[in-house]
Amino acid sequence: MSERKQGHNQKVAAAKAGLSERSARRVDKGALSTSPNPRRHWRTREDPLIDVWQSEIVPLLEDNPELLPMTLLEYLDDNYPGRFGNSIQRTLQRRVKTWKAQHGPAKEVMFRQIKQPGQMGISDFTTLKGVVITIAGQVFPHLLYHYRLVFSGWSYAKVTCGGESYTALSTGLQNALWRSGGVPKEHRTDSLSAAFKNLAEKNELTKRYSDLCRHYKLDATRNNPGLAHENGAIESPHGHLKRRLQQALLLRGSNDFCSLEDYQGFIDGIISRINRQCGERWAEEKQHLQALPKRRTHDYAEHRVLVSSSSTFDLKRTTYTVPSRFIGERLYVQLFDERLELFHGHEPALTIKRIYGTNAKRGHCVDYRHVIESLINKPRAFRYSQLRDHLLPSPDYLRIWEYVNDHLSAHEACRYIVQTMYLAFTEDCEAALGRYVLAKIELGELPSERQCQRRFGREATVIPIIHTRQHVLSDYDQLLNVREVTRG
Repeated sequence: MSERKQGHNQKVAAAKAGLSERSARRVDKGALSTSPNPRRHWRTREDPLIDVWQSEIVPLLEDNPELLPMTLLEYLDDNYPGRFGNSIQRTLQRRVKTWKAQHGPAKEVMFRQIKQPGQMGISDFTTLKGVVITIAGQVFPHLLYHYRLVFSGWSYAKVTCGGESYTALSTGLQNALWRSGGVPKEHRTDSLSAAFKNLAEKNELTKRYSDLCRHYKLDATRNNPGLAHENGAIESPHGHLKRRLQQALLLRGSNDFCSLEDYQGFIDGIISRINRQCGERWAEEKQHLQALPKRRTHDYAEHRVLVSSSSTFDLKRTTYTVPSRFIGERLYVQLFDERLELFHGHEPALTIKRIYGTNAKRGHCVDYRHVIESLINKPRAFRYSQLRDHLLPSPDYLRIWEYVNDHLSAHEACRYIVQTMYLAFTEDCEAALGRYVLAKIELGELPSERQCQRRFGREATVIPIIHTRQHVLSDYDQLLNVREVTRG
């Protein structure tokens, strides 16, 4: 038609447009649409829902807009057996979708927020699903504390040994603030019980979290319960962080780490690469962060415990042992996420690894070295001790105990295992002694206490290591010169 308007005849215009003369004539007569996607206003087949759509389906949707097309199809099949098959499933889905768009209830609207530098930091905990991390070969259940500044995307992550506790939140948040070098105006979380009294009618802060926010001049907020998308600035980065971690583990070739510190260093390396990608926005946001206070505040819980006559105390569903000299004494405990700092009076007494118990099973942090000097005087107490299996230093010693318990009398079995543990304690040879005794057992021979003493005790023969240095051959020339001078 454009060519026709320029004065060309029908034949030339058709050739220029790439049409046949016949099509050109139909266009001139209006019998052929020139629209690239002409709308069809007629049906190509009879409507399969014509008898039930207005009379039955629409009333059901008006009463319950959440009904799914598959539910409605099953309803039709129950009420009209054999009439409506799976062939109309897509038709019903399109019809229901169209009805909901035209007549359904209003949907929730997401309001995009303006991100202001220095305004908000978000904290949350996440779990590594489908990834098993081991520390020294032992499965390591844990969470990741994740902090993120909304404007720049600067992040920090910390391995959390226990649950979503106040100590985990406080330690992670303070680490993040001091590493970033500043404090945002607002700190947001979800409904963490460590931060909010969720049973109260109002959004009341816990005292410790309130003190923490006051110390850093933070305005504490949280998202509405059940609306995780309100914390979308960290929920989505959770997935990015975990995918990066999984890929980094694949490159590393192993999920096993030597220690918790080694694993945390691995996480820090991933986070540093994420933070390098937001360099420009991070440089801008740093200028708007509040100044840090002069010092950190408490990131631990405080407890006082009484050491029992069994040289133990219970805390958070876990039994801990301490050296027997503290029996009957009260100790002040600073409970961190991964350790316990024990004080006797104002003096530091001991640092113990924190163990987490569960509702179904108590935890135990038992060190045989704390009680072995008493146990050596009454070895039969080992047999029925409540802490017997926890007193054994390693799986090697458990296998040794099982063997001697099967092959020796009750008294001799207890005496042998306790003497072995005492030797391991006094000579600091726990691993080597366990491997030695177990290797002998596997050969069908149980080494005597005397043999163990000779090999690992103070009677063991020590072969000195002699260091020699090969002199140079030119030293012989000096000897020859001395002889010639003597003869002369």
